[in-house]
Amino acid sequence: MKMSFRWYGGKDPVTLDKIAQIPGMHGIVSAIYDVPVGQAWPVERIEALKAQANAKGLAFEVVESVPVHERIKLGAPDADELIAVFAENLRRLAAAGVKVVCYNFMPVFDWLRSELAQPLPDGSNALAYDEAAVLAMDPSTSELSLPGWDESYTREEMRELLSAYKSVDAEKLWENLGRFLHGVIPVCDEVGIKMAIHPDDPPWSLFGLPRVITGAEGYGRLFALEPSDNNGITLCTGSLGANPDNDLTALIKRWPKKLHFVHARNILITGERKFRESAHPTDCGSLDMYGILRALAEVGFDGYVRPDHGRMIWGETGKPGYGLYDRALGAAYLIGLWEGVKKTL
Repeated sequence: MKMSFRWYGGKDPVTLDKIAQIPGMHGIVSAIYDVPVGQAWPVERIEALKAQANAKGLAFEVVESVPVHERIKLGAPDADELIAVFAENLRRLAAAGVKVVCYNFMPVFDWLRSELAQPLPDGSNALAYDEAAVLAMDPSTSELSLPGWDESYTREEMRELLSAYKSVDAEKLWENLGRFLHGVIPVCDEVGIKMAIHPDDPPWSLFGLPRVITGAEGYGRLFALEPSDNNGITLCTGSLGANPDNDLTALIKRWPKKLHFVHARNILITGERKFRESAHPTDCGSLDMYGILRALAEVGFDGYVRPDHGRMIWGETGKPGYGLYDRALGAAYLIGLWEGVKKTL
């Protein structure tokens, strides 16, 4: 297991110096955040990011994310041109030593929460999701902004985008995902880079928009589109685990060669389609983190893992879900848990 940490670049208050001080940290997970979606990332920017990480003793081998342009998801006339740009980014990243690219195929929204700082009894705060509150939102007028987003929209752009998706149901989205994979997986095979699709978060449809990467059925269909092992997944335990019907250990054991990246985080389910982010240990949430890591060890997983969506603790402020302290505690917990699991096999 290679422990990693999300880093949002030079403006991130969680600096590389601080990340490098976390015991057992292998590398960072980052991206070029200021290049517009659909444009090629300059080679010198990729190399500069790698050099920054390496200077602190950290590897740069995982990118999260290379955003998929909405026009690719919509199956627009220029989709093939945009897919070609995405493929070029894969070539440039592979040349710089990147091994895994995390991406998603969620229409319009990436991960979505109803609260960014729900107060908790211990004085910390965390991201939270309440389906009733979410469905009361109007995405065409809301100024909702989340740190997981790779692009933002004006109200008019949002209305136009939602209108465009009225003609895209789940089958059409699958068709457009297949078109995308047919364009990029052969490039992955050529340059030796792995694609790791992130599950929809939460794993169900929202605002009438289709979501298709929600569990075992979706994974089976995904892998049938392109059988190459480079067509794999980011196993985000918190995203998938929000639906109690998803058996995470069964998913791990069914497709071990498809597991390229793991977001190992816990959540506490508080009701029907209602949950909040929790600290990483098993006892803090609804997911069996020991069982998940043991399953990974049993199938011989040796890929990249990162803690995710930490609470804000000890008075820290910053990007909701992406502070230093709780994620660092999570990394230390996961590394210790992994050591214990490995020694009992």
